[in-house]
Amino acid sequence: MQIRANAAGMDIGATEIWVDVGSKDAEPIRRFETFTADLTEMAEWLRRCGIASVAMESTGVYWIPAFQILDSHGIEVVLVNARHAKNVSGRKTDMLDCQWLRLLHSYGLLASSFRPAAEIAVLRSYLRHRQMLIQYGAGHIQHMQKALTQMNLQLHHVISDITGSTGMRIIRAIVEGERDRNRLAAMRDVRTKATEETIAKALEGDYRAEHVFALKQNLELFDSYQKQIQACDSQIADHLRRLESKANPAEAANIARAVERLTSPQQMGTLFKALCAHSPGLKPAGF
Repeated sequence: MQIRANAAGMDIGATEIWVDVGSKDAEPIRRFETFTADLTEMAEWLRRCGIASVAMESTGVYWIPAFQILDSHGIEVVLVNARHAKNVSGRKTDMLDCQWLRLLHSYGLLASSFRPAAEIAVLRSYLRHRQMLIQYGAGHIQHMQKALTQMNLQLHHVISDITGSTGMRIIRAIVEGERDRNRLAAMRDVRTKATEETIAKALEGDYRAEHVFALKQNLELFDSYQKQIQACDSQIADHLRRLESKANPAEAANIARAVERLTSPQQMGTLFKALCAHSPGLKPAGF
């Protein structure tokens, strides 16, 4: 027995979308291109057909524009894991994907994937973008380590993190032309476990111009990503301030004060982890 009489199925690709509305139209299966004007036309056609709910596979990112336009037109969208649809037996080989999705959806055989509230979806997008920036920046840390190794500078073996206070001071001095290993070692932070003598020994090597150039360029790229991460943190903090609080007034006030005090990625990460602990489906990305 069908439990969704006003259901449609949608097969989404990069350049075209196939939609099946069953018996709701004389031409039940239509093809639409993925331009915004075509997506709007598709949503209006579904409204004219009386469609209340649409099932689509949540593959890649192609579904996002269609989801947003359908949602803005008041049509329920059920995001389906492609594996779930394929695991249901009984599909005919000559049936289009959109027909199969509509059929399964009309009988209530498709489970909807999790989709957070709009405000949390925005926050999740920011967090995923921030994670991507961190990953790209990490690649340049590896390239800096490679340049150091090629010059037989063992800095990354005597300090735990070359992007820490000691490592950054020494690397910046190297790209600016400093070659005296004792003066470089003297830039050691007092909290560093390795002694000046150990660091000085690690900085004796072959400062070849091509490797110093590679070190310099990767340092600049790393710095660029750190600036982008800081800009992303500011954008996230602004969004958090605009979020409607679901906490009690005392907890909301504490969160607001924490957002105002954000001054570093570490503090940002601590706050996000706390928020994620109380927000189902929101994962702390990049911390």
